[in-house]
Amino acid sequence: MRTKVAIIGAGPAGLLLGQLLHTFGVDNIILERQTPDYVLGRIRAGLLEEGTVSLLESVGAASRLHQEGLIHHGLELAFGGARHRIDLHGATGKTVMIYGQTEVTLDLMDARKAASLTSIYSAADVKPLDFDTDHPRVTYVKDGVTHTIDCDFVAGCDGFHGVSRASVPSSAIEEFERVYPFGWLGILSETPPVSPELIYNNHARGFALCTMRSTKRSRYYVQCSLDDHVDQWPDDRFWDELKRRLDQEAADSLVTGPSIEKSIAPLRSFVAEPMRFGRMFLCGDAAHIVPPTGAKGLNLAASDAHYLSSALREFYDEKSTAGIDGYSAKALARVWKAVRFSWWMTSMLHKFPDEGEFAARIQIAELDYLVSSKAASTSLSENYVGLPF
Repeated sequence: MRTKVAIIGAGPAGLLLGQLLHTFGVDNIILERQTPDYVLGRIRAGLLEEGTVSLLESVGAASRLHQEGLIHHGLELAFGGARHRIDLHGATGKTVMIYGQTEVTLDLMDARKAASLTSIYSAADVKPLDFDTDHPRVTYVKDGVTHTIDCDFVAGCDGFHGVSRASVPSSAIEEFERVYPFGWLGILSETPPVSPELIYNNHARGFALCTMRSTKRSRYYVQCSLDDHVDQWPDDRFWDELKRRLDQEAADSLVTGPSIEKSIAPLRSFVAEPMRFGRMFLCGDAAHIVPPTGAKGLNLAASDAHYLSSALREFYDEKSTAGIDGYSAKALARVWKAVRFSWWMTSMLHKFPDEGEFAARIQIAELDYLVSSKAASTSLSENYVGLPF
């Protein structure tokens, strides 16, 4: 087979990149090692910046989002037993959209199918090759047969554990990482949300987050030990622990119910530099990971796809390499700002096991300043709703 851009990975980064390239008239093929059902079974983020929504609109994948998504104008910070609202829209003129990553993925899959674009699922042993030459290719195995895709460029959109970044010689890449000493235990339940907006809780027992996927489906998280296992957290124990960490009003109004999904996610900050290696580009989680506290992971994948698709359009339409030459630096400038914000939110809201009462008092002082200072709350708001592309 022959195409202009071979995309490895059919998550949101790869699917959005594929649709953007299609709108620019740039042929592409997507390879995914898992099945469509497996990809759709991954429960992930659920908050979209306005820029991400605009990109989905531009590729015709936002109609269901606008029907079912929830627009939020603010969020709440809870500490010391009380809640304080941050007016995101009042500070920035922007809002955020609550809409699950699984739904974004499904909408992009449907858009790709409607455009009759090629996606190859259950592709085993995918390998990007010769990307340091002018003639890169990607090989894969399907039904026991090895296939080759000749292409102009390779886009590695295959996540943190994918083959794309792993194929780069270690001497050509620099990695920066911070692993946090705790995880998030999250559950999904068919219950109405405890609040119309997200509640971020700083508590002596540990962080908690109240969010939702719809007006009838809730998503809750509590900070837990990395040694914990979901089997140690039956539903009753989870609900009891969550109530302990909420303010009294929220605890009293919390509607509980059986979980329909439960998992523990470790938290890390990770960045790989650069994001371009010859004719292969990294995009999304293949290049960077942020803790979910700042709600930036999916949105960074979208901005990467925007930068890369624009660069490739410029290459084909204007015969210019300026866009692809500048892709890595442009993407990383936005990535590092989101990494900083996510680190800051994580540091301010979680209980760190190796830090004592001094650190806890600093957190409360910072939160108190944040909710009482217009300048500080505006800074949080600007980052939370998403910095410009």
